[in-house]
Amino acid sequence: MSDAADAADGVLARLAATLDTRRGADPASSYAASLFDRGPDTMLKKVGEEAVEFILAGKDDDDAHLVAEAADVWFHMLVLLSYRGLGPDDILGELARREGLSGHAEKASRDVQPRDAVPADAHVDAPGDVTRGESTA
Repeated sequence: MSDAADAADGVLARLAATLDTRRGADPASSYAASLFDRGPDTMLKKVGEEAVEFILAGKDDDDAHLVAEAADVWFHMLVLLSYRGLGPDDILGELARREGLSGHAEKASRDVQPRDAVPADAHVDAPGDVTRGESTA
């Protein structure tokens, strides 16, 4: 691994360790502690906001702005991962697992459906009321 890769690994590990110490800390003590205190919906909202800012920065020719927005996305993703008891090693492990695989083949091998997917035999009787098999209406 290169010196730059080693340094990046160290930064991610130190940031993950710092975030882990912020869980349960006084929300007034740090921004991360305040995110942990407000819960996953706030964290998810921040990841989404930062992802949009990253996308918009990608439309510009300002590489420094793009990198800064990428760092914001990574930070907020790491907060959410820490909240779930995960960290950068989990992501790096998944990327290592995928290394050398065709992107098309890897995606096809996943048996993951969107969380909100409705089974083909499901019927929606009322908003938010999904049943399987015959409709009760």
